[in-house]
Amino acid sequence: MRKLEFNYLAVISSSLFCLLALLSSCMFAVKHAHKINTDLVKRNPKFDAIIVPGVPLNNGTWDSVMKARVLWSVHLFTKGIAKNIIYSGGAVYTPYYEATVMGLYAQKLGVPAKNIYYDTIAKHSTENVYYSYLIALENKFSSIALATDPFQSILLRKFTKKRFASYIQHIPISFDTIRNMKIRDVQIDTQAAACKQFIPIAVRESFIYRLKGTLGRHLDFGAERQLPSLKK
Repeated sequence: MRKLEFNYLAVISSSLFCLLALLSSCMFAVKHAHKINTDLVKRNPKFDAIIVPGVPLNNGTWDSVMKARVLWSVHLFTKGIAKNIIYSGGAVYTPYYEATVMGLYAQKLGVPAKNIYYDTIAKHSTENVYYSYLIALENKFSSIALATDPFQSILLRKFTKKRFASYIQHIPISFDTIRNMKIRDVQIDTQAAACKQFIPIAVRESFIYRLKGTLGRHLDFGAERQLPSLKK
């Protein structure tokens, strides 16, 4: 009985430790985002495009995470910080292309279709950046930034620094900013983003293969181990 009680307490203690570690990481990410955005306001930079990683469309509508990313991208575009937006994300967990869904919402919020680019191939966050960078190269963009939530921004910081010859600025979401945005409720035609031959990623790929994808192991960076510079 004592052994069971000990094991139970050990599990509780371990769970609490993990929860505290997660909360600390999130708090650090939010503070880090605030610092970056304060600096950006002072410098007032302009980017040819921002990269916005996708989020699955669940139950036919955007959840709080997708809404935050779309609103933040619309804010950066409206303020003139971003000239264009690259939405990235395939039909990974649900039968809708994540990039297309986000682009449809952005258009409803006033972003012209001509200023939106789509990557509908990416299945993981590392691939979001990789394929969006290729779009930037193709369209001769010379400066790009990653606009996503603070925690994901921190997770991708090392990847964006090492694997790309051009610097990718991180612009993590300011939740205070999007909370103060007066946004009307918008609806989109989800069928415009539907993937007709959809197979969930958990069915078509093994766990190990997906894990390697998350780490960017399936991407081809060439002999230089970096994608080339955006500036020619």
